[in-house]
Amino acid sequence: MFRIQQVNKSILIRSFCTGAPSKSSFAPAGNFLRIGDVVPDFSQDSSAGKINLYKTLGDSWGLFVSHPADFTPVCTTELGRLAKLKPEFEKRNCKLLALSVDSVEDHLKWMKDIEETQGVGINYPIIADQDRKVANLYGMIHPNADTTFTVRSVFFISPDKRLRAQITLPASTGRNFNEILRILDSLQLTDKYKVATPSDWVDGNDCIIVPTVSDEDAKKLFPKGFKKIKSYLRTTPQPNK
Repeated sequence: MFRIQQVNKSILIRSFCTGAPSKSSFAPAGNFLRIGDVVPDFSQDSSAGKINLYKTLGDSWGLFVSHPADFTPVCTTELGRLAKLKPEFEKRNCKLLALSVDSVEDHLKWMKDIEETQGVGINYPIIADQDRKVANLYGMIHPNADTTFTVRSVFFISPDKRLRAQITLPASTGRNFNEILRILDSLQLTDKYKVATPSDWVDGNDCIIVPTVSDEDAKKLFPKGFKKIKSYLRTTPQPNK
């Protein structure tokens, strides 16, 4: 059984401000996952054979995306786009996993359609979830939207198997994978340096120094210098550029 651990409010605030994982434990099965939770492990059939989530991800980051159903138009474009972007995720040490509530047989047939219409072969596993086991485990089915099919969920999973960010969209709205890459860049950057990323930030733009760093420490940590706009608002060139 998963258990819920009470989390200190200051830890949660810090996690949201800096991108560091919180200290919460597993989310209960069938419930929603929260940022900082350890994601549930599972073993399931897929288009690439039976896979185990933890073993598949290993020490890598993971992007886990759900799709309402096979042979649907928006999902077809999304899976093709994700396949084309796989090299970008590999540069970021991030593995891809998709899920749809249909069978492996259907997945394999659908993959032929995707290759035909999107001009790319699917190069990552699509998990079969006819029994909705994984969908319910990860809270992908929102009854007020649809009682059968999943919403468009995106789970960003760090190497320590924690949920670091999540996107949820209705079935009618396709995902923006440029935004997904931007979020992954931000998570990985803010894990390594004491910075946060401002609104509309993209890789290469200035960052914000987190408020817990003093001006004296900032001089040492950020040799390129920083601009002090307010005591709590200081910008600096992206540290790893």
